[in-house]
Amino acid sequence: MTPEPDSSLLLLIDFQTRLAPAIESAAEAVANARRLAEGARLLGAETLFTEQNPEKLGRTVPELAEFATAPIAKMNFDAFAAPDFPKEKVEGRAVIVAGFEAHVCVLQTVLGLLEDGRLVLVVTDAVGSRRPENKQAALRRMERFGAELVTTEMILFEWLRGADHPHFRDISRLVK
Repeated sequence: MTPEPDSSLLLLIDFQTRLAPAIESAAEAVANARRLAEGARLLGAETLFTEQNPEKLGRTVPELAEFATAPIAKMNFDAFAAPDFPKEKVEGRAVIVAGFEAHVCVLQTVLGLLEDGRLVLVVTDAVGSRRPENKQAALRRMERFGAELVTTEMILFEWLRGADHPHFRDISRLVK
């Protein structure tokens, strides 16, 4: 089961303006990333954003910009290996990962986190690639190496644990 929100880190990778038009089902992935970010804010889970080479690929998409207060600019495909990645933020936390592109930056970041012994959950409906076969191959590889594959609703409702949570109605509205 997903750890409590305060034991989780939501890592949103490279949801950038110049990448989005090329990503298959980008609007769905961005909408689900927004649901995750809103849920994280409501429930107290920390969120980190990355931007791959933002001068060339643009900033975080407008739908997520309000949550991306201090995105980590990087040139590494593996965000966890980027010089400015705050590794202390993953200490003792499950890392919940979503982003673009599943088979490049998301994959390499997940593999880096797993190699470092982290619990990693990849949100399958909030990741995207230019081609569906790249996304599917990346998800299979991440799972084979030990990542848990989940969905947006799984994360949000596992954070709640039950319908008696004070934010149950808020989270329910997010997924409708």
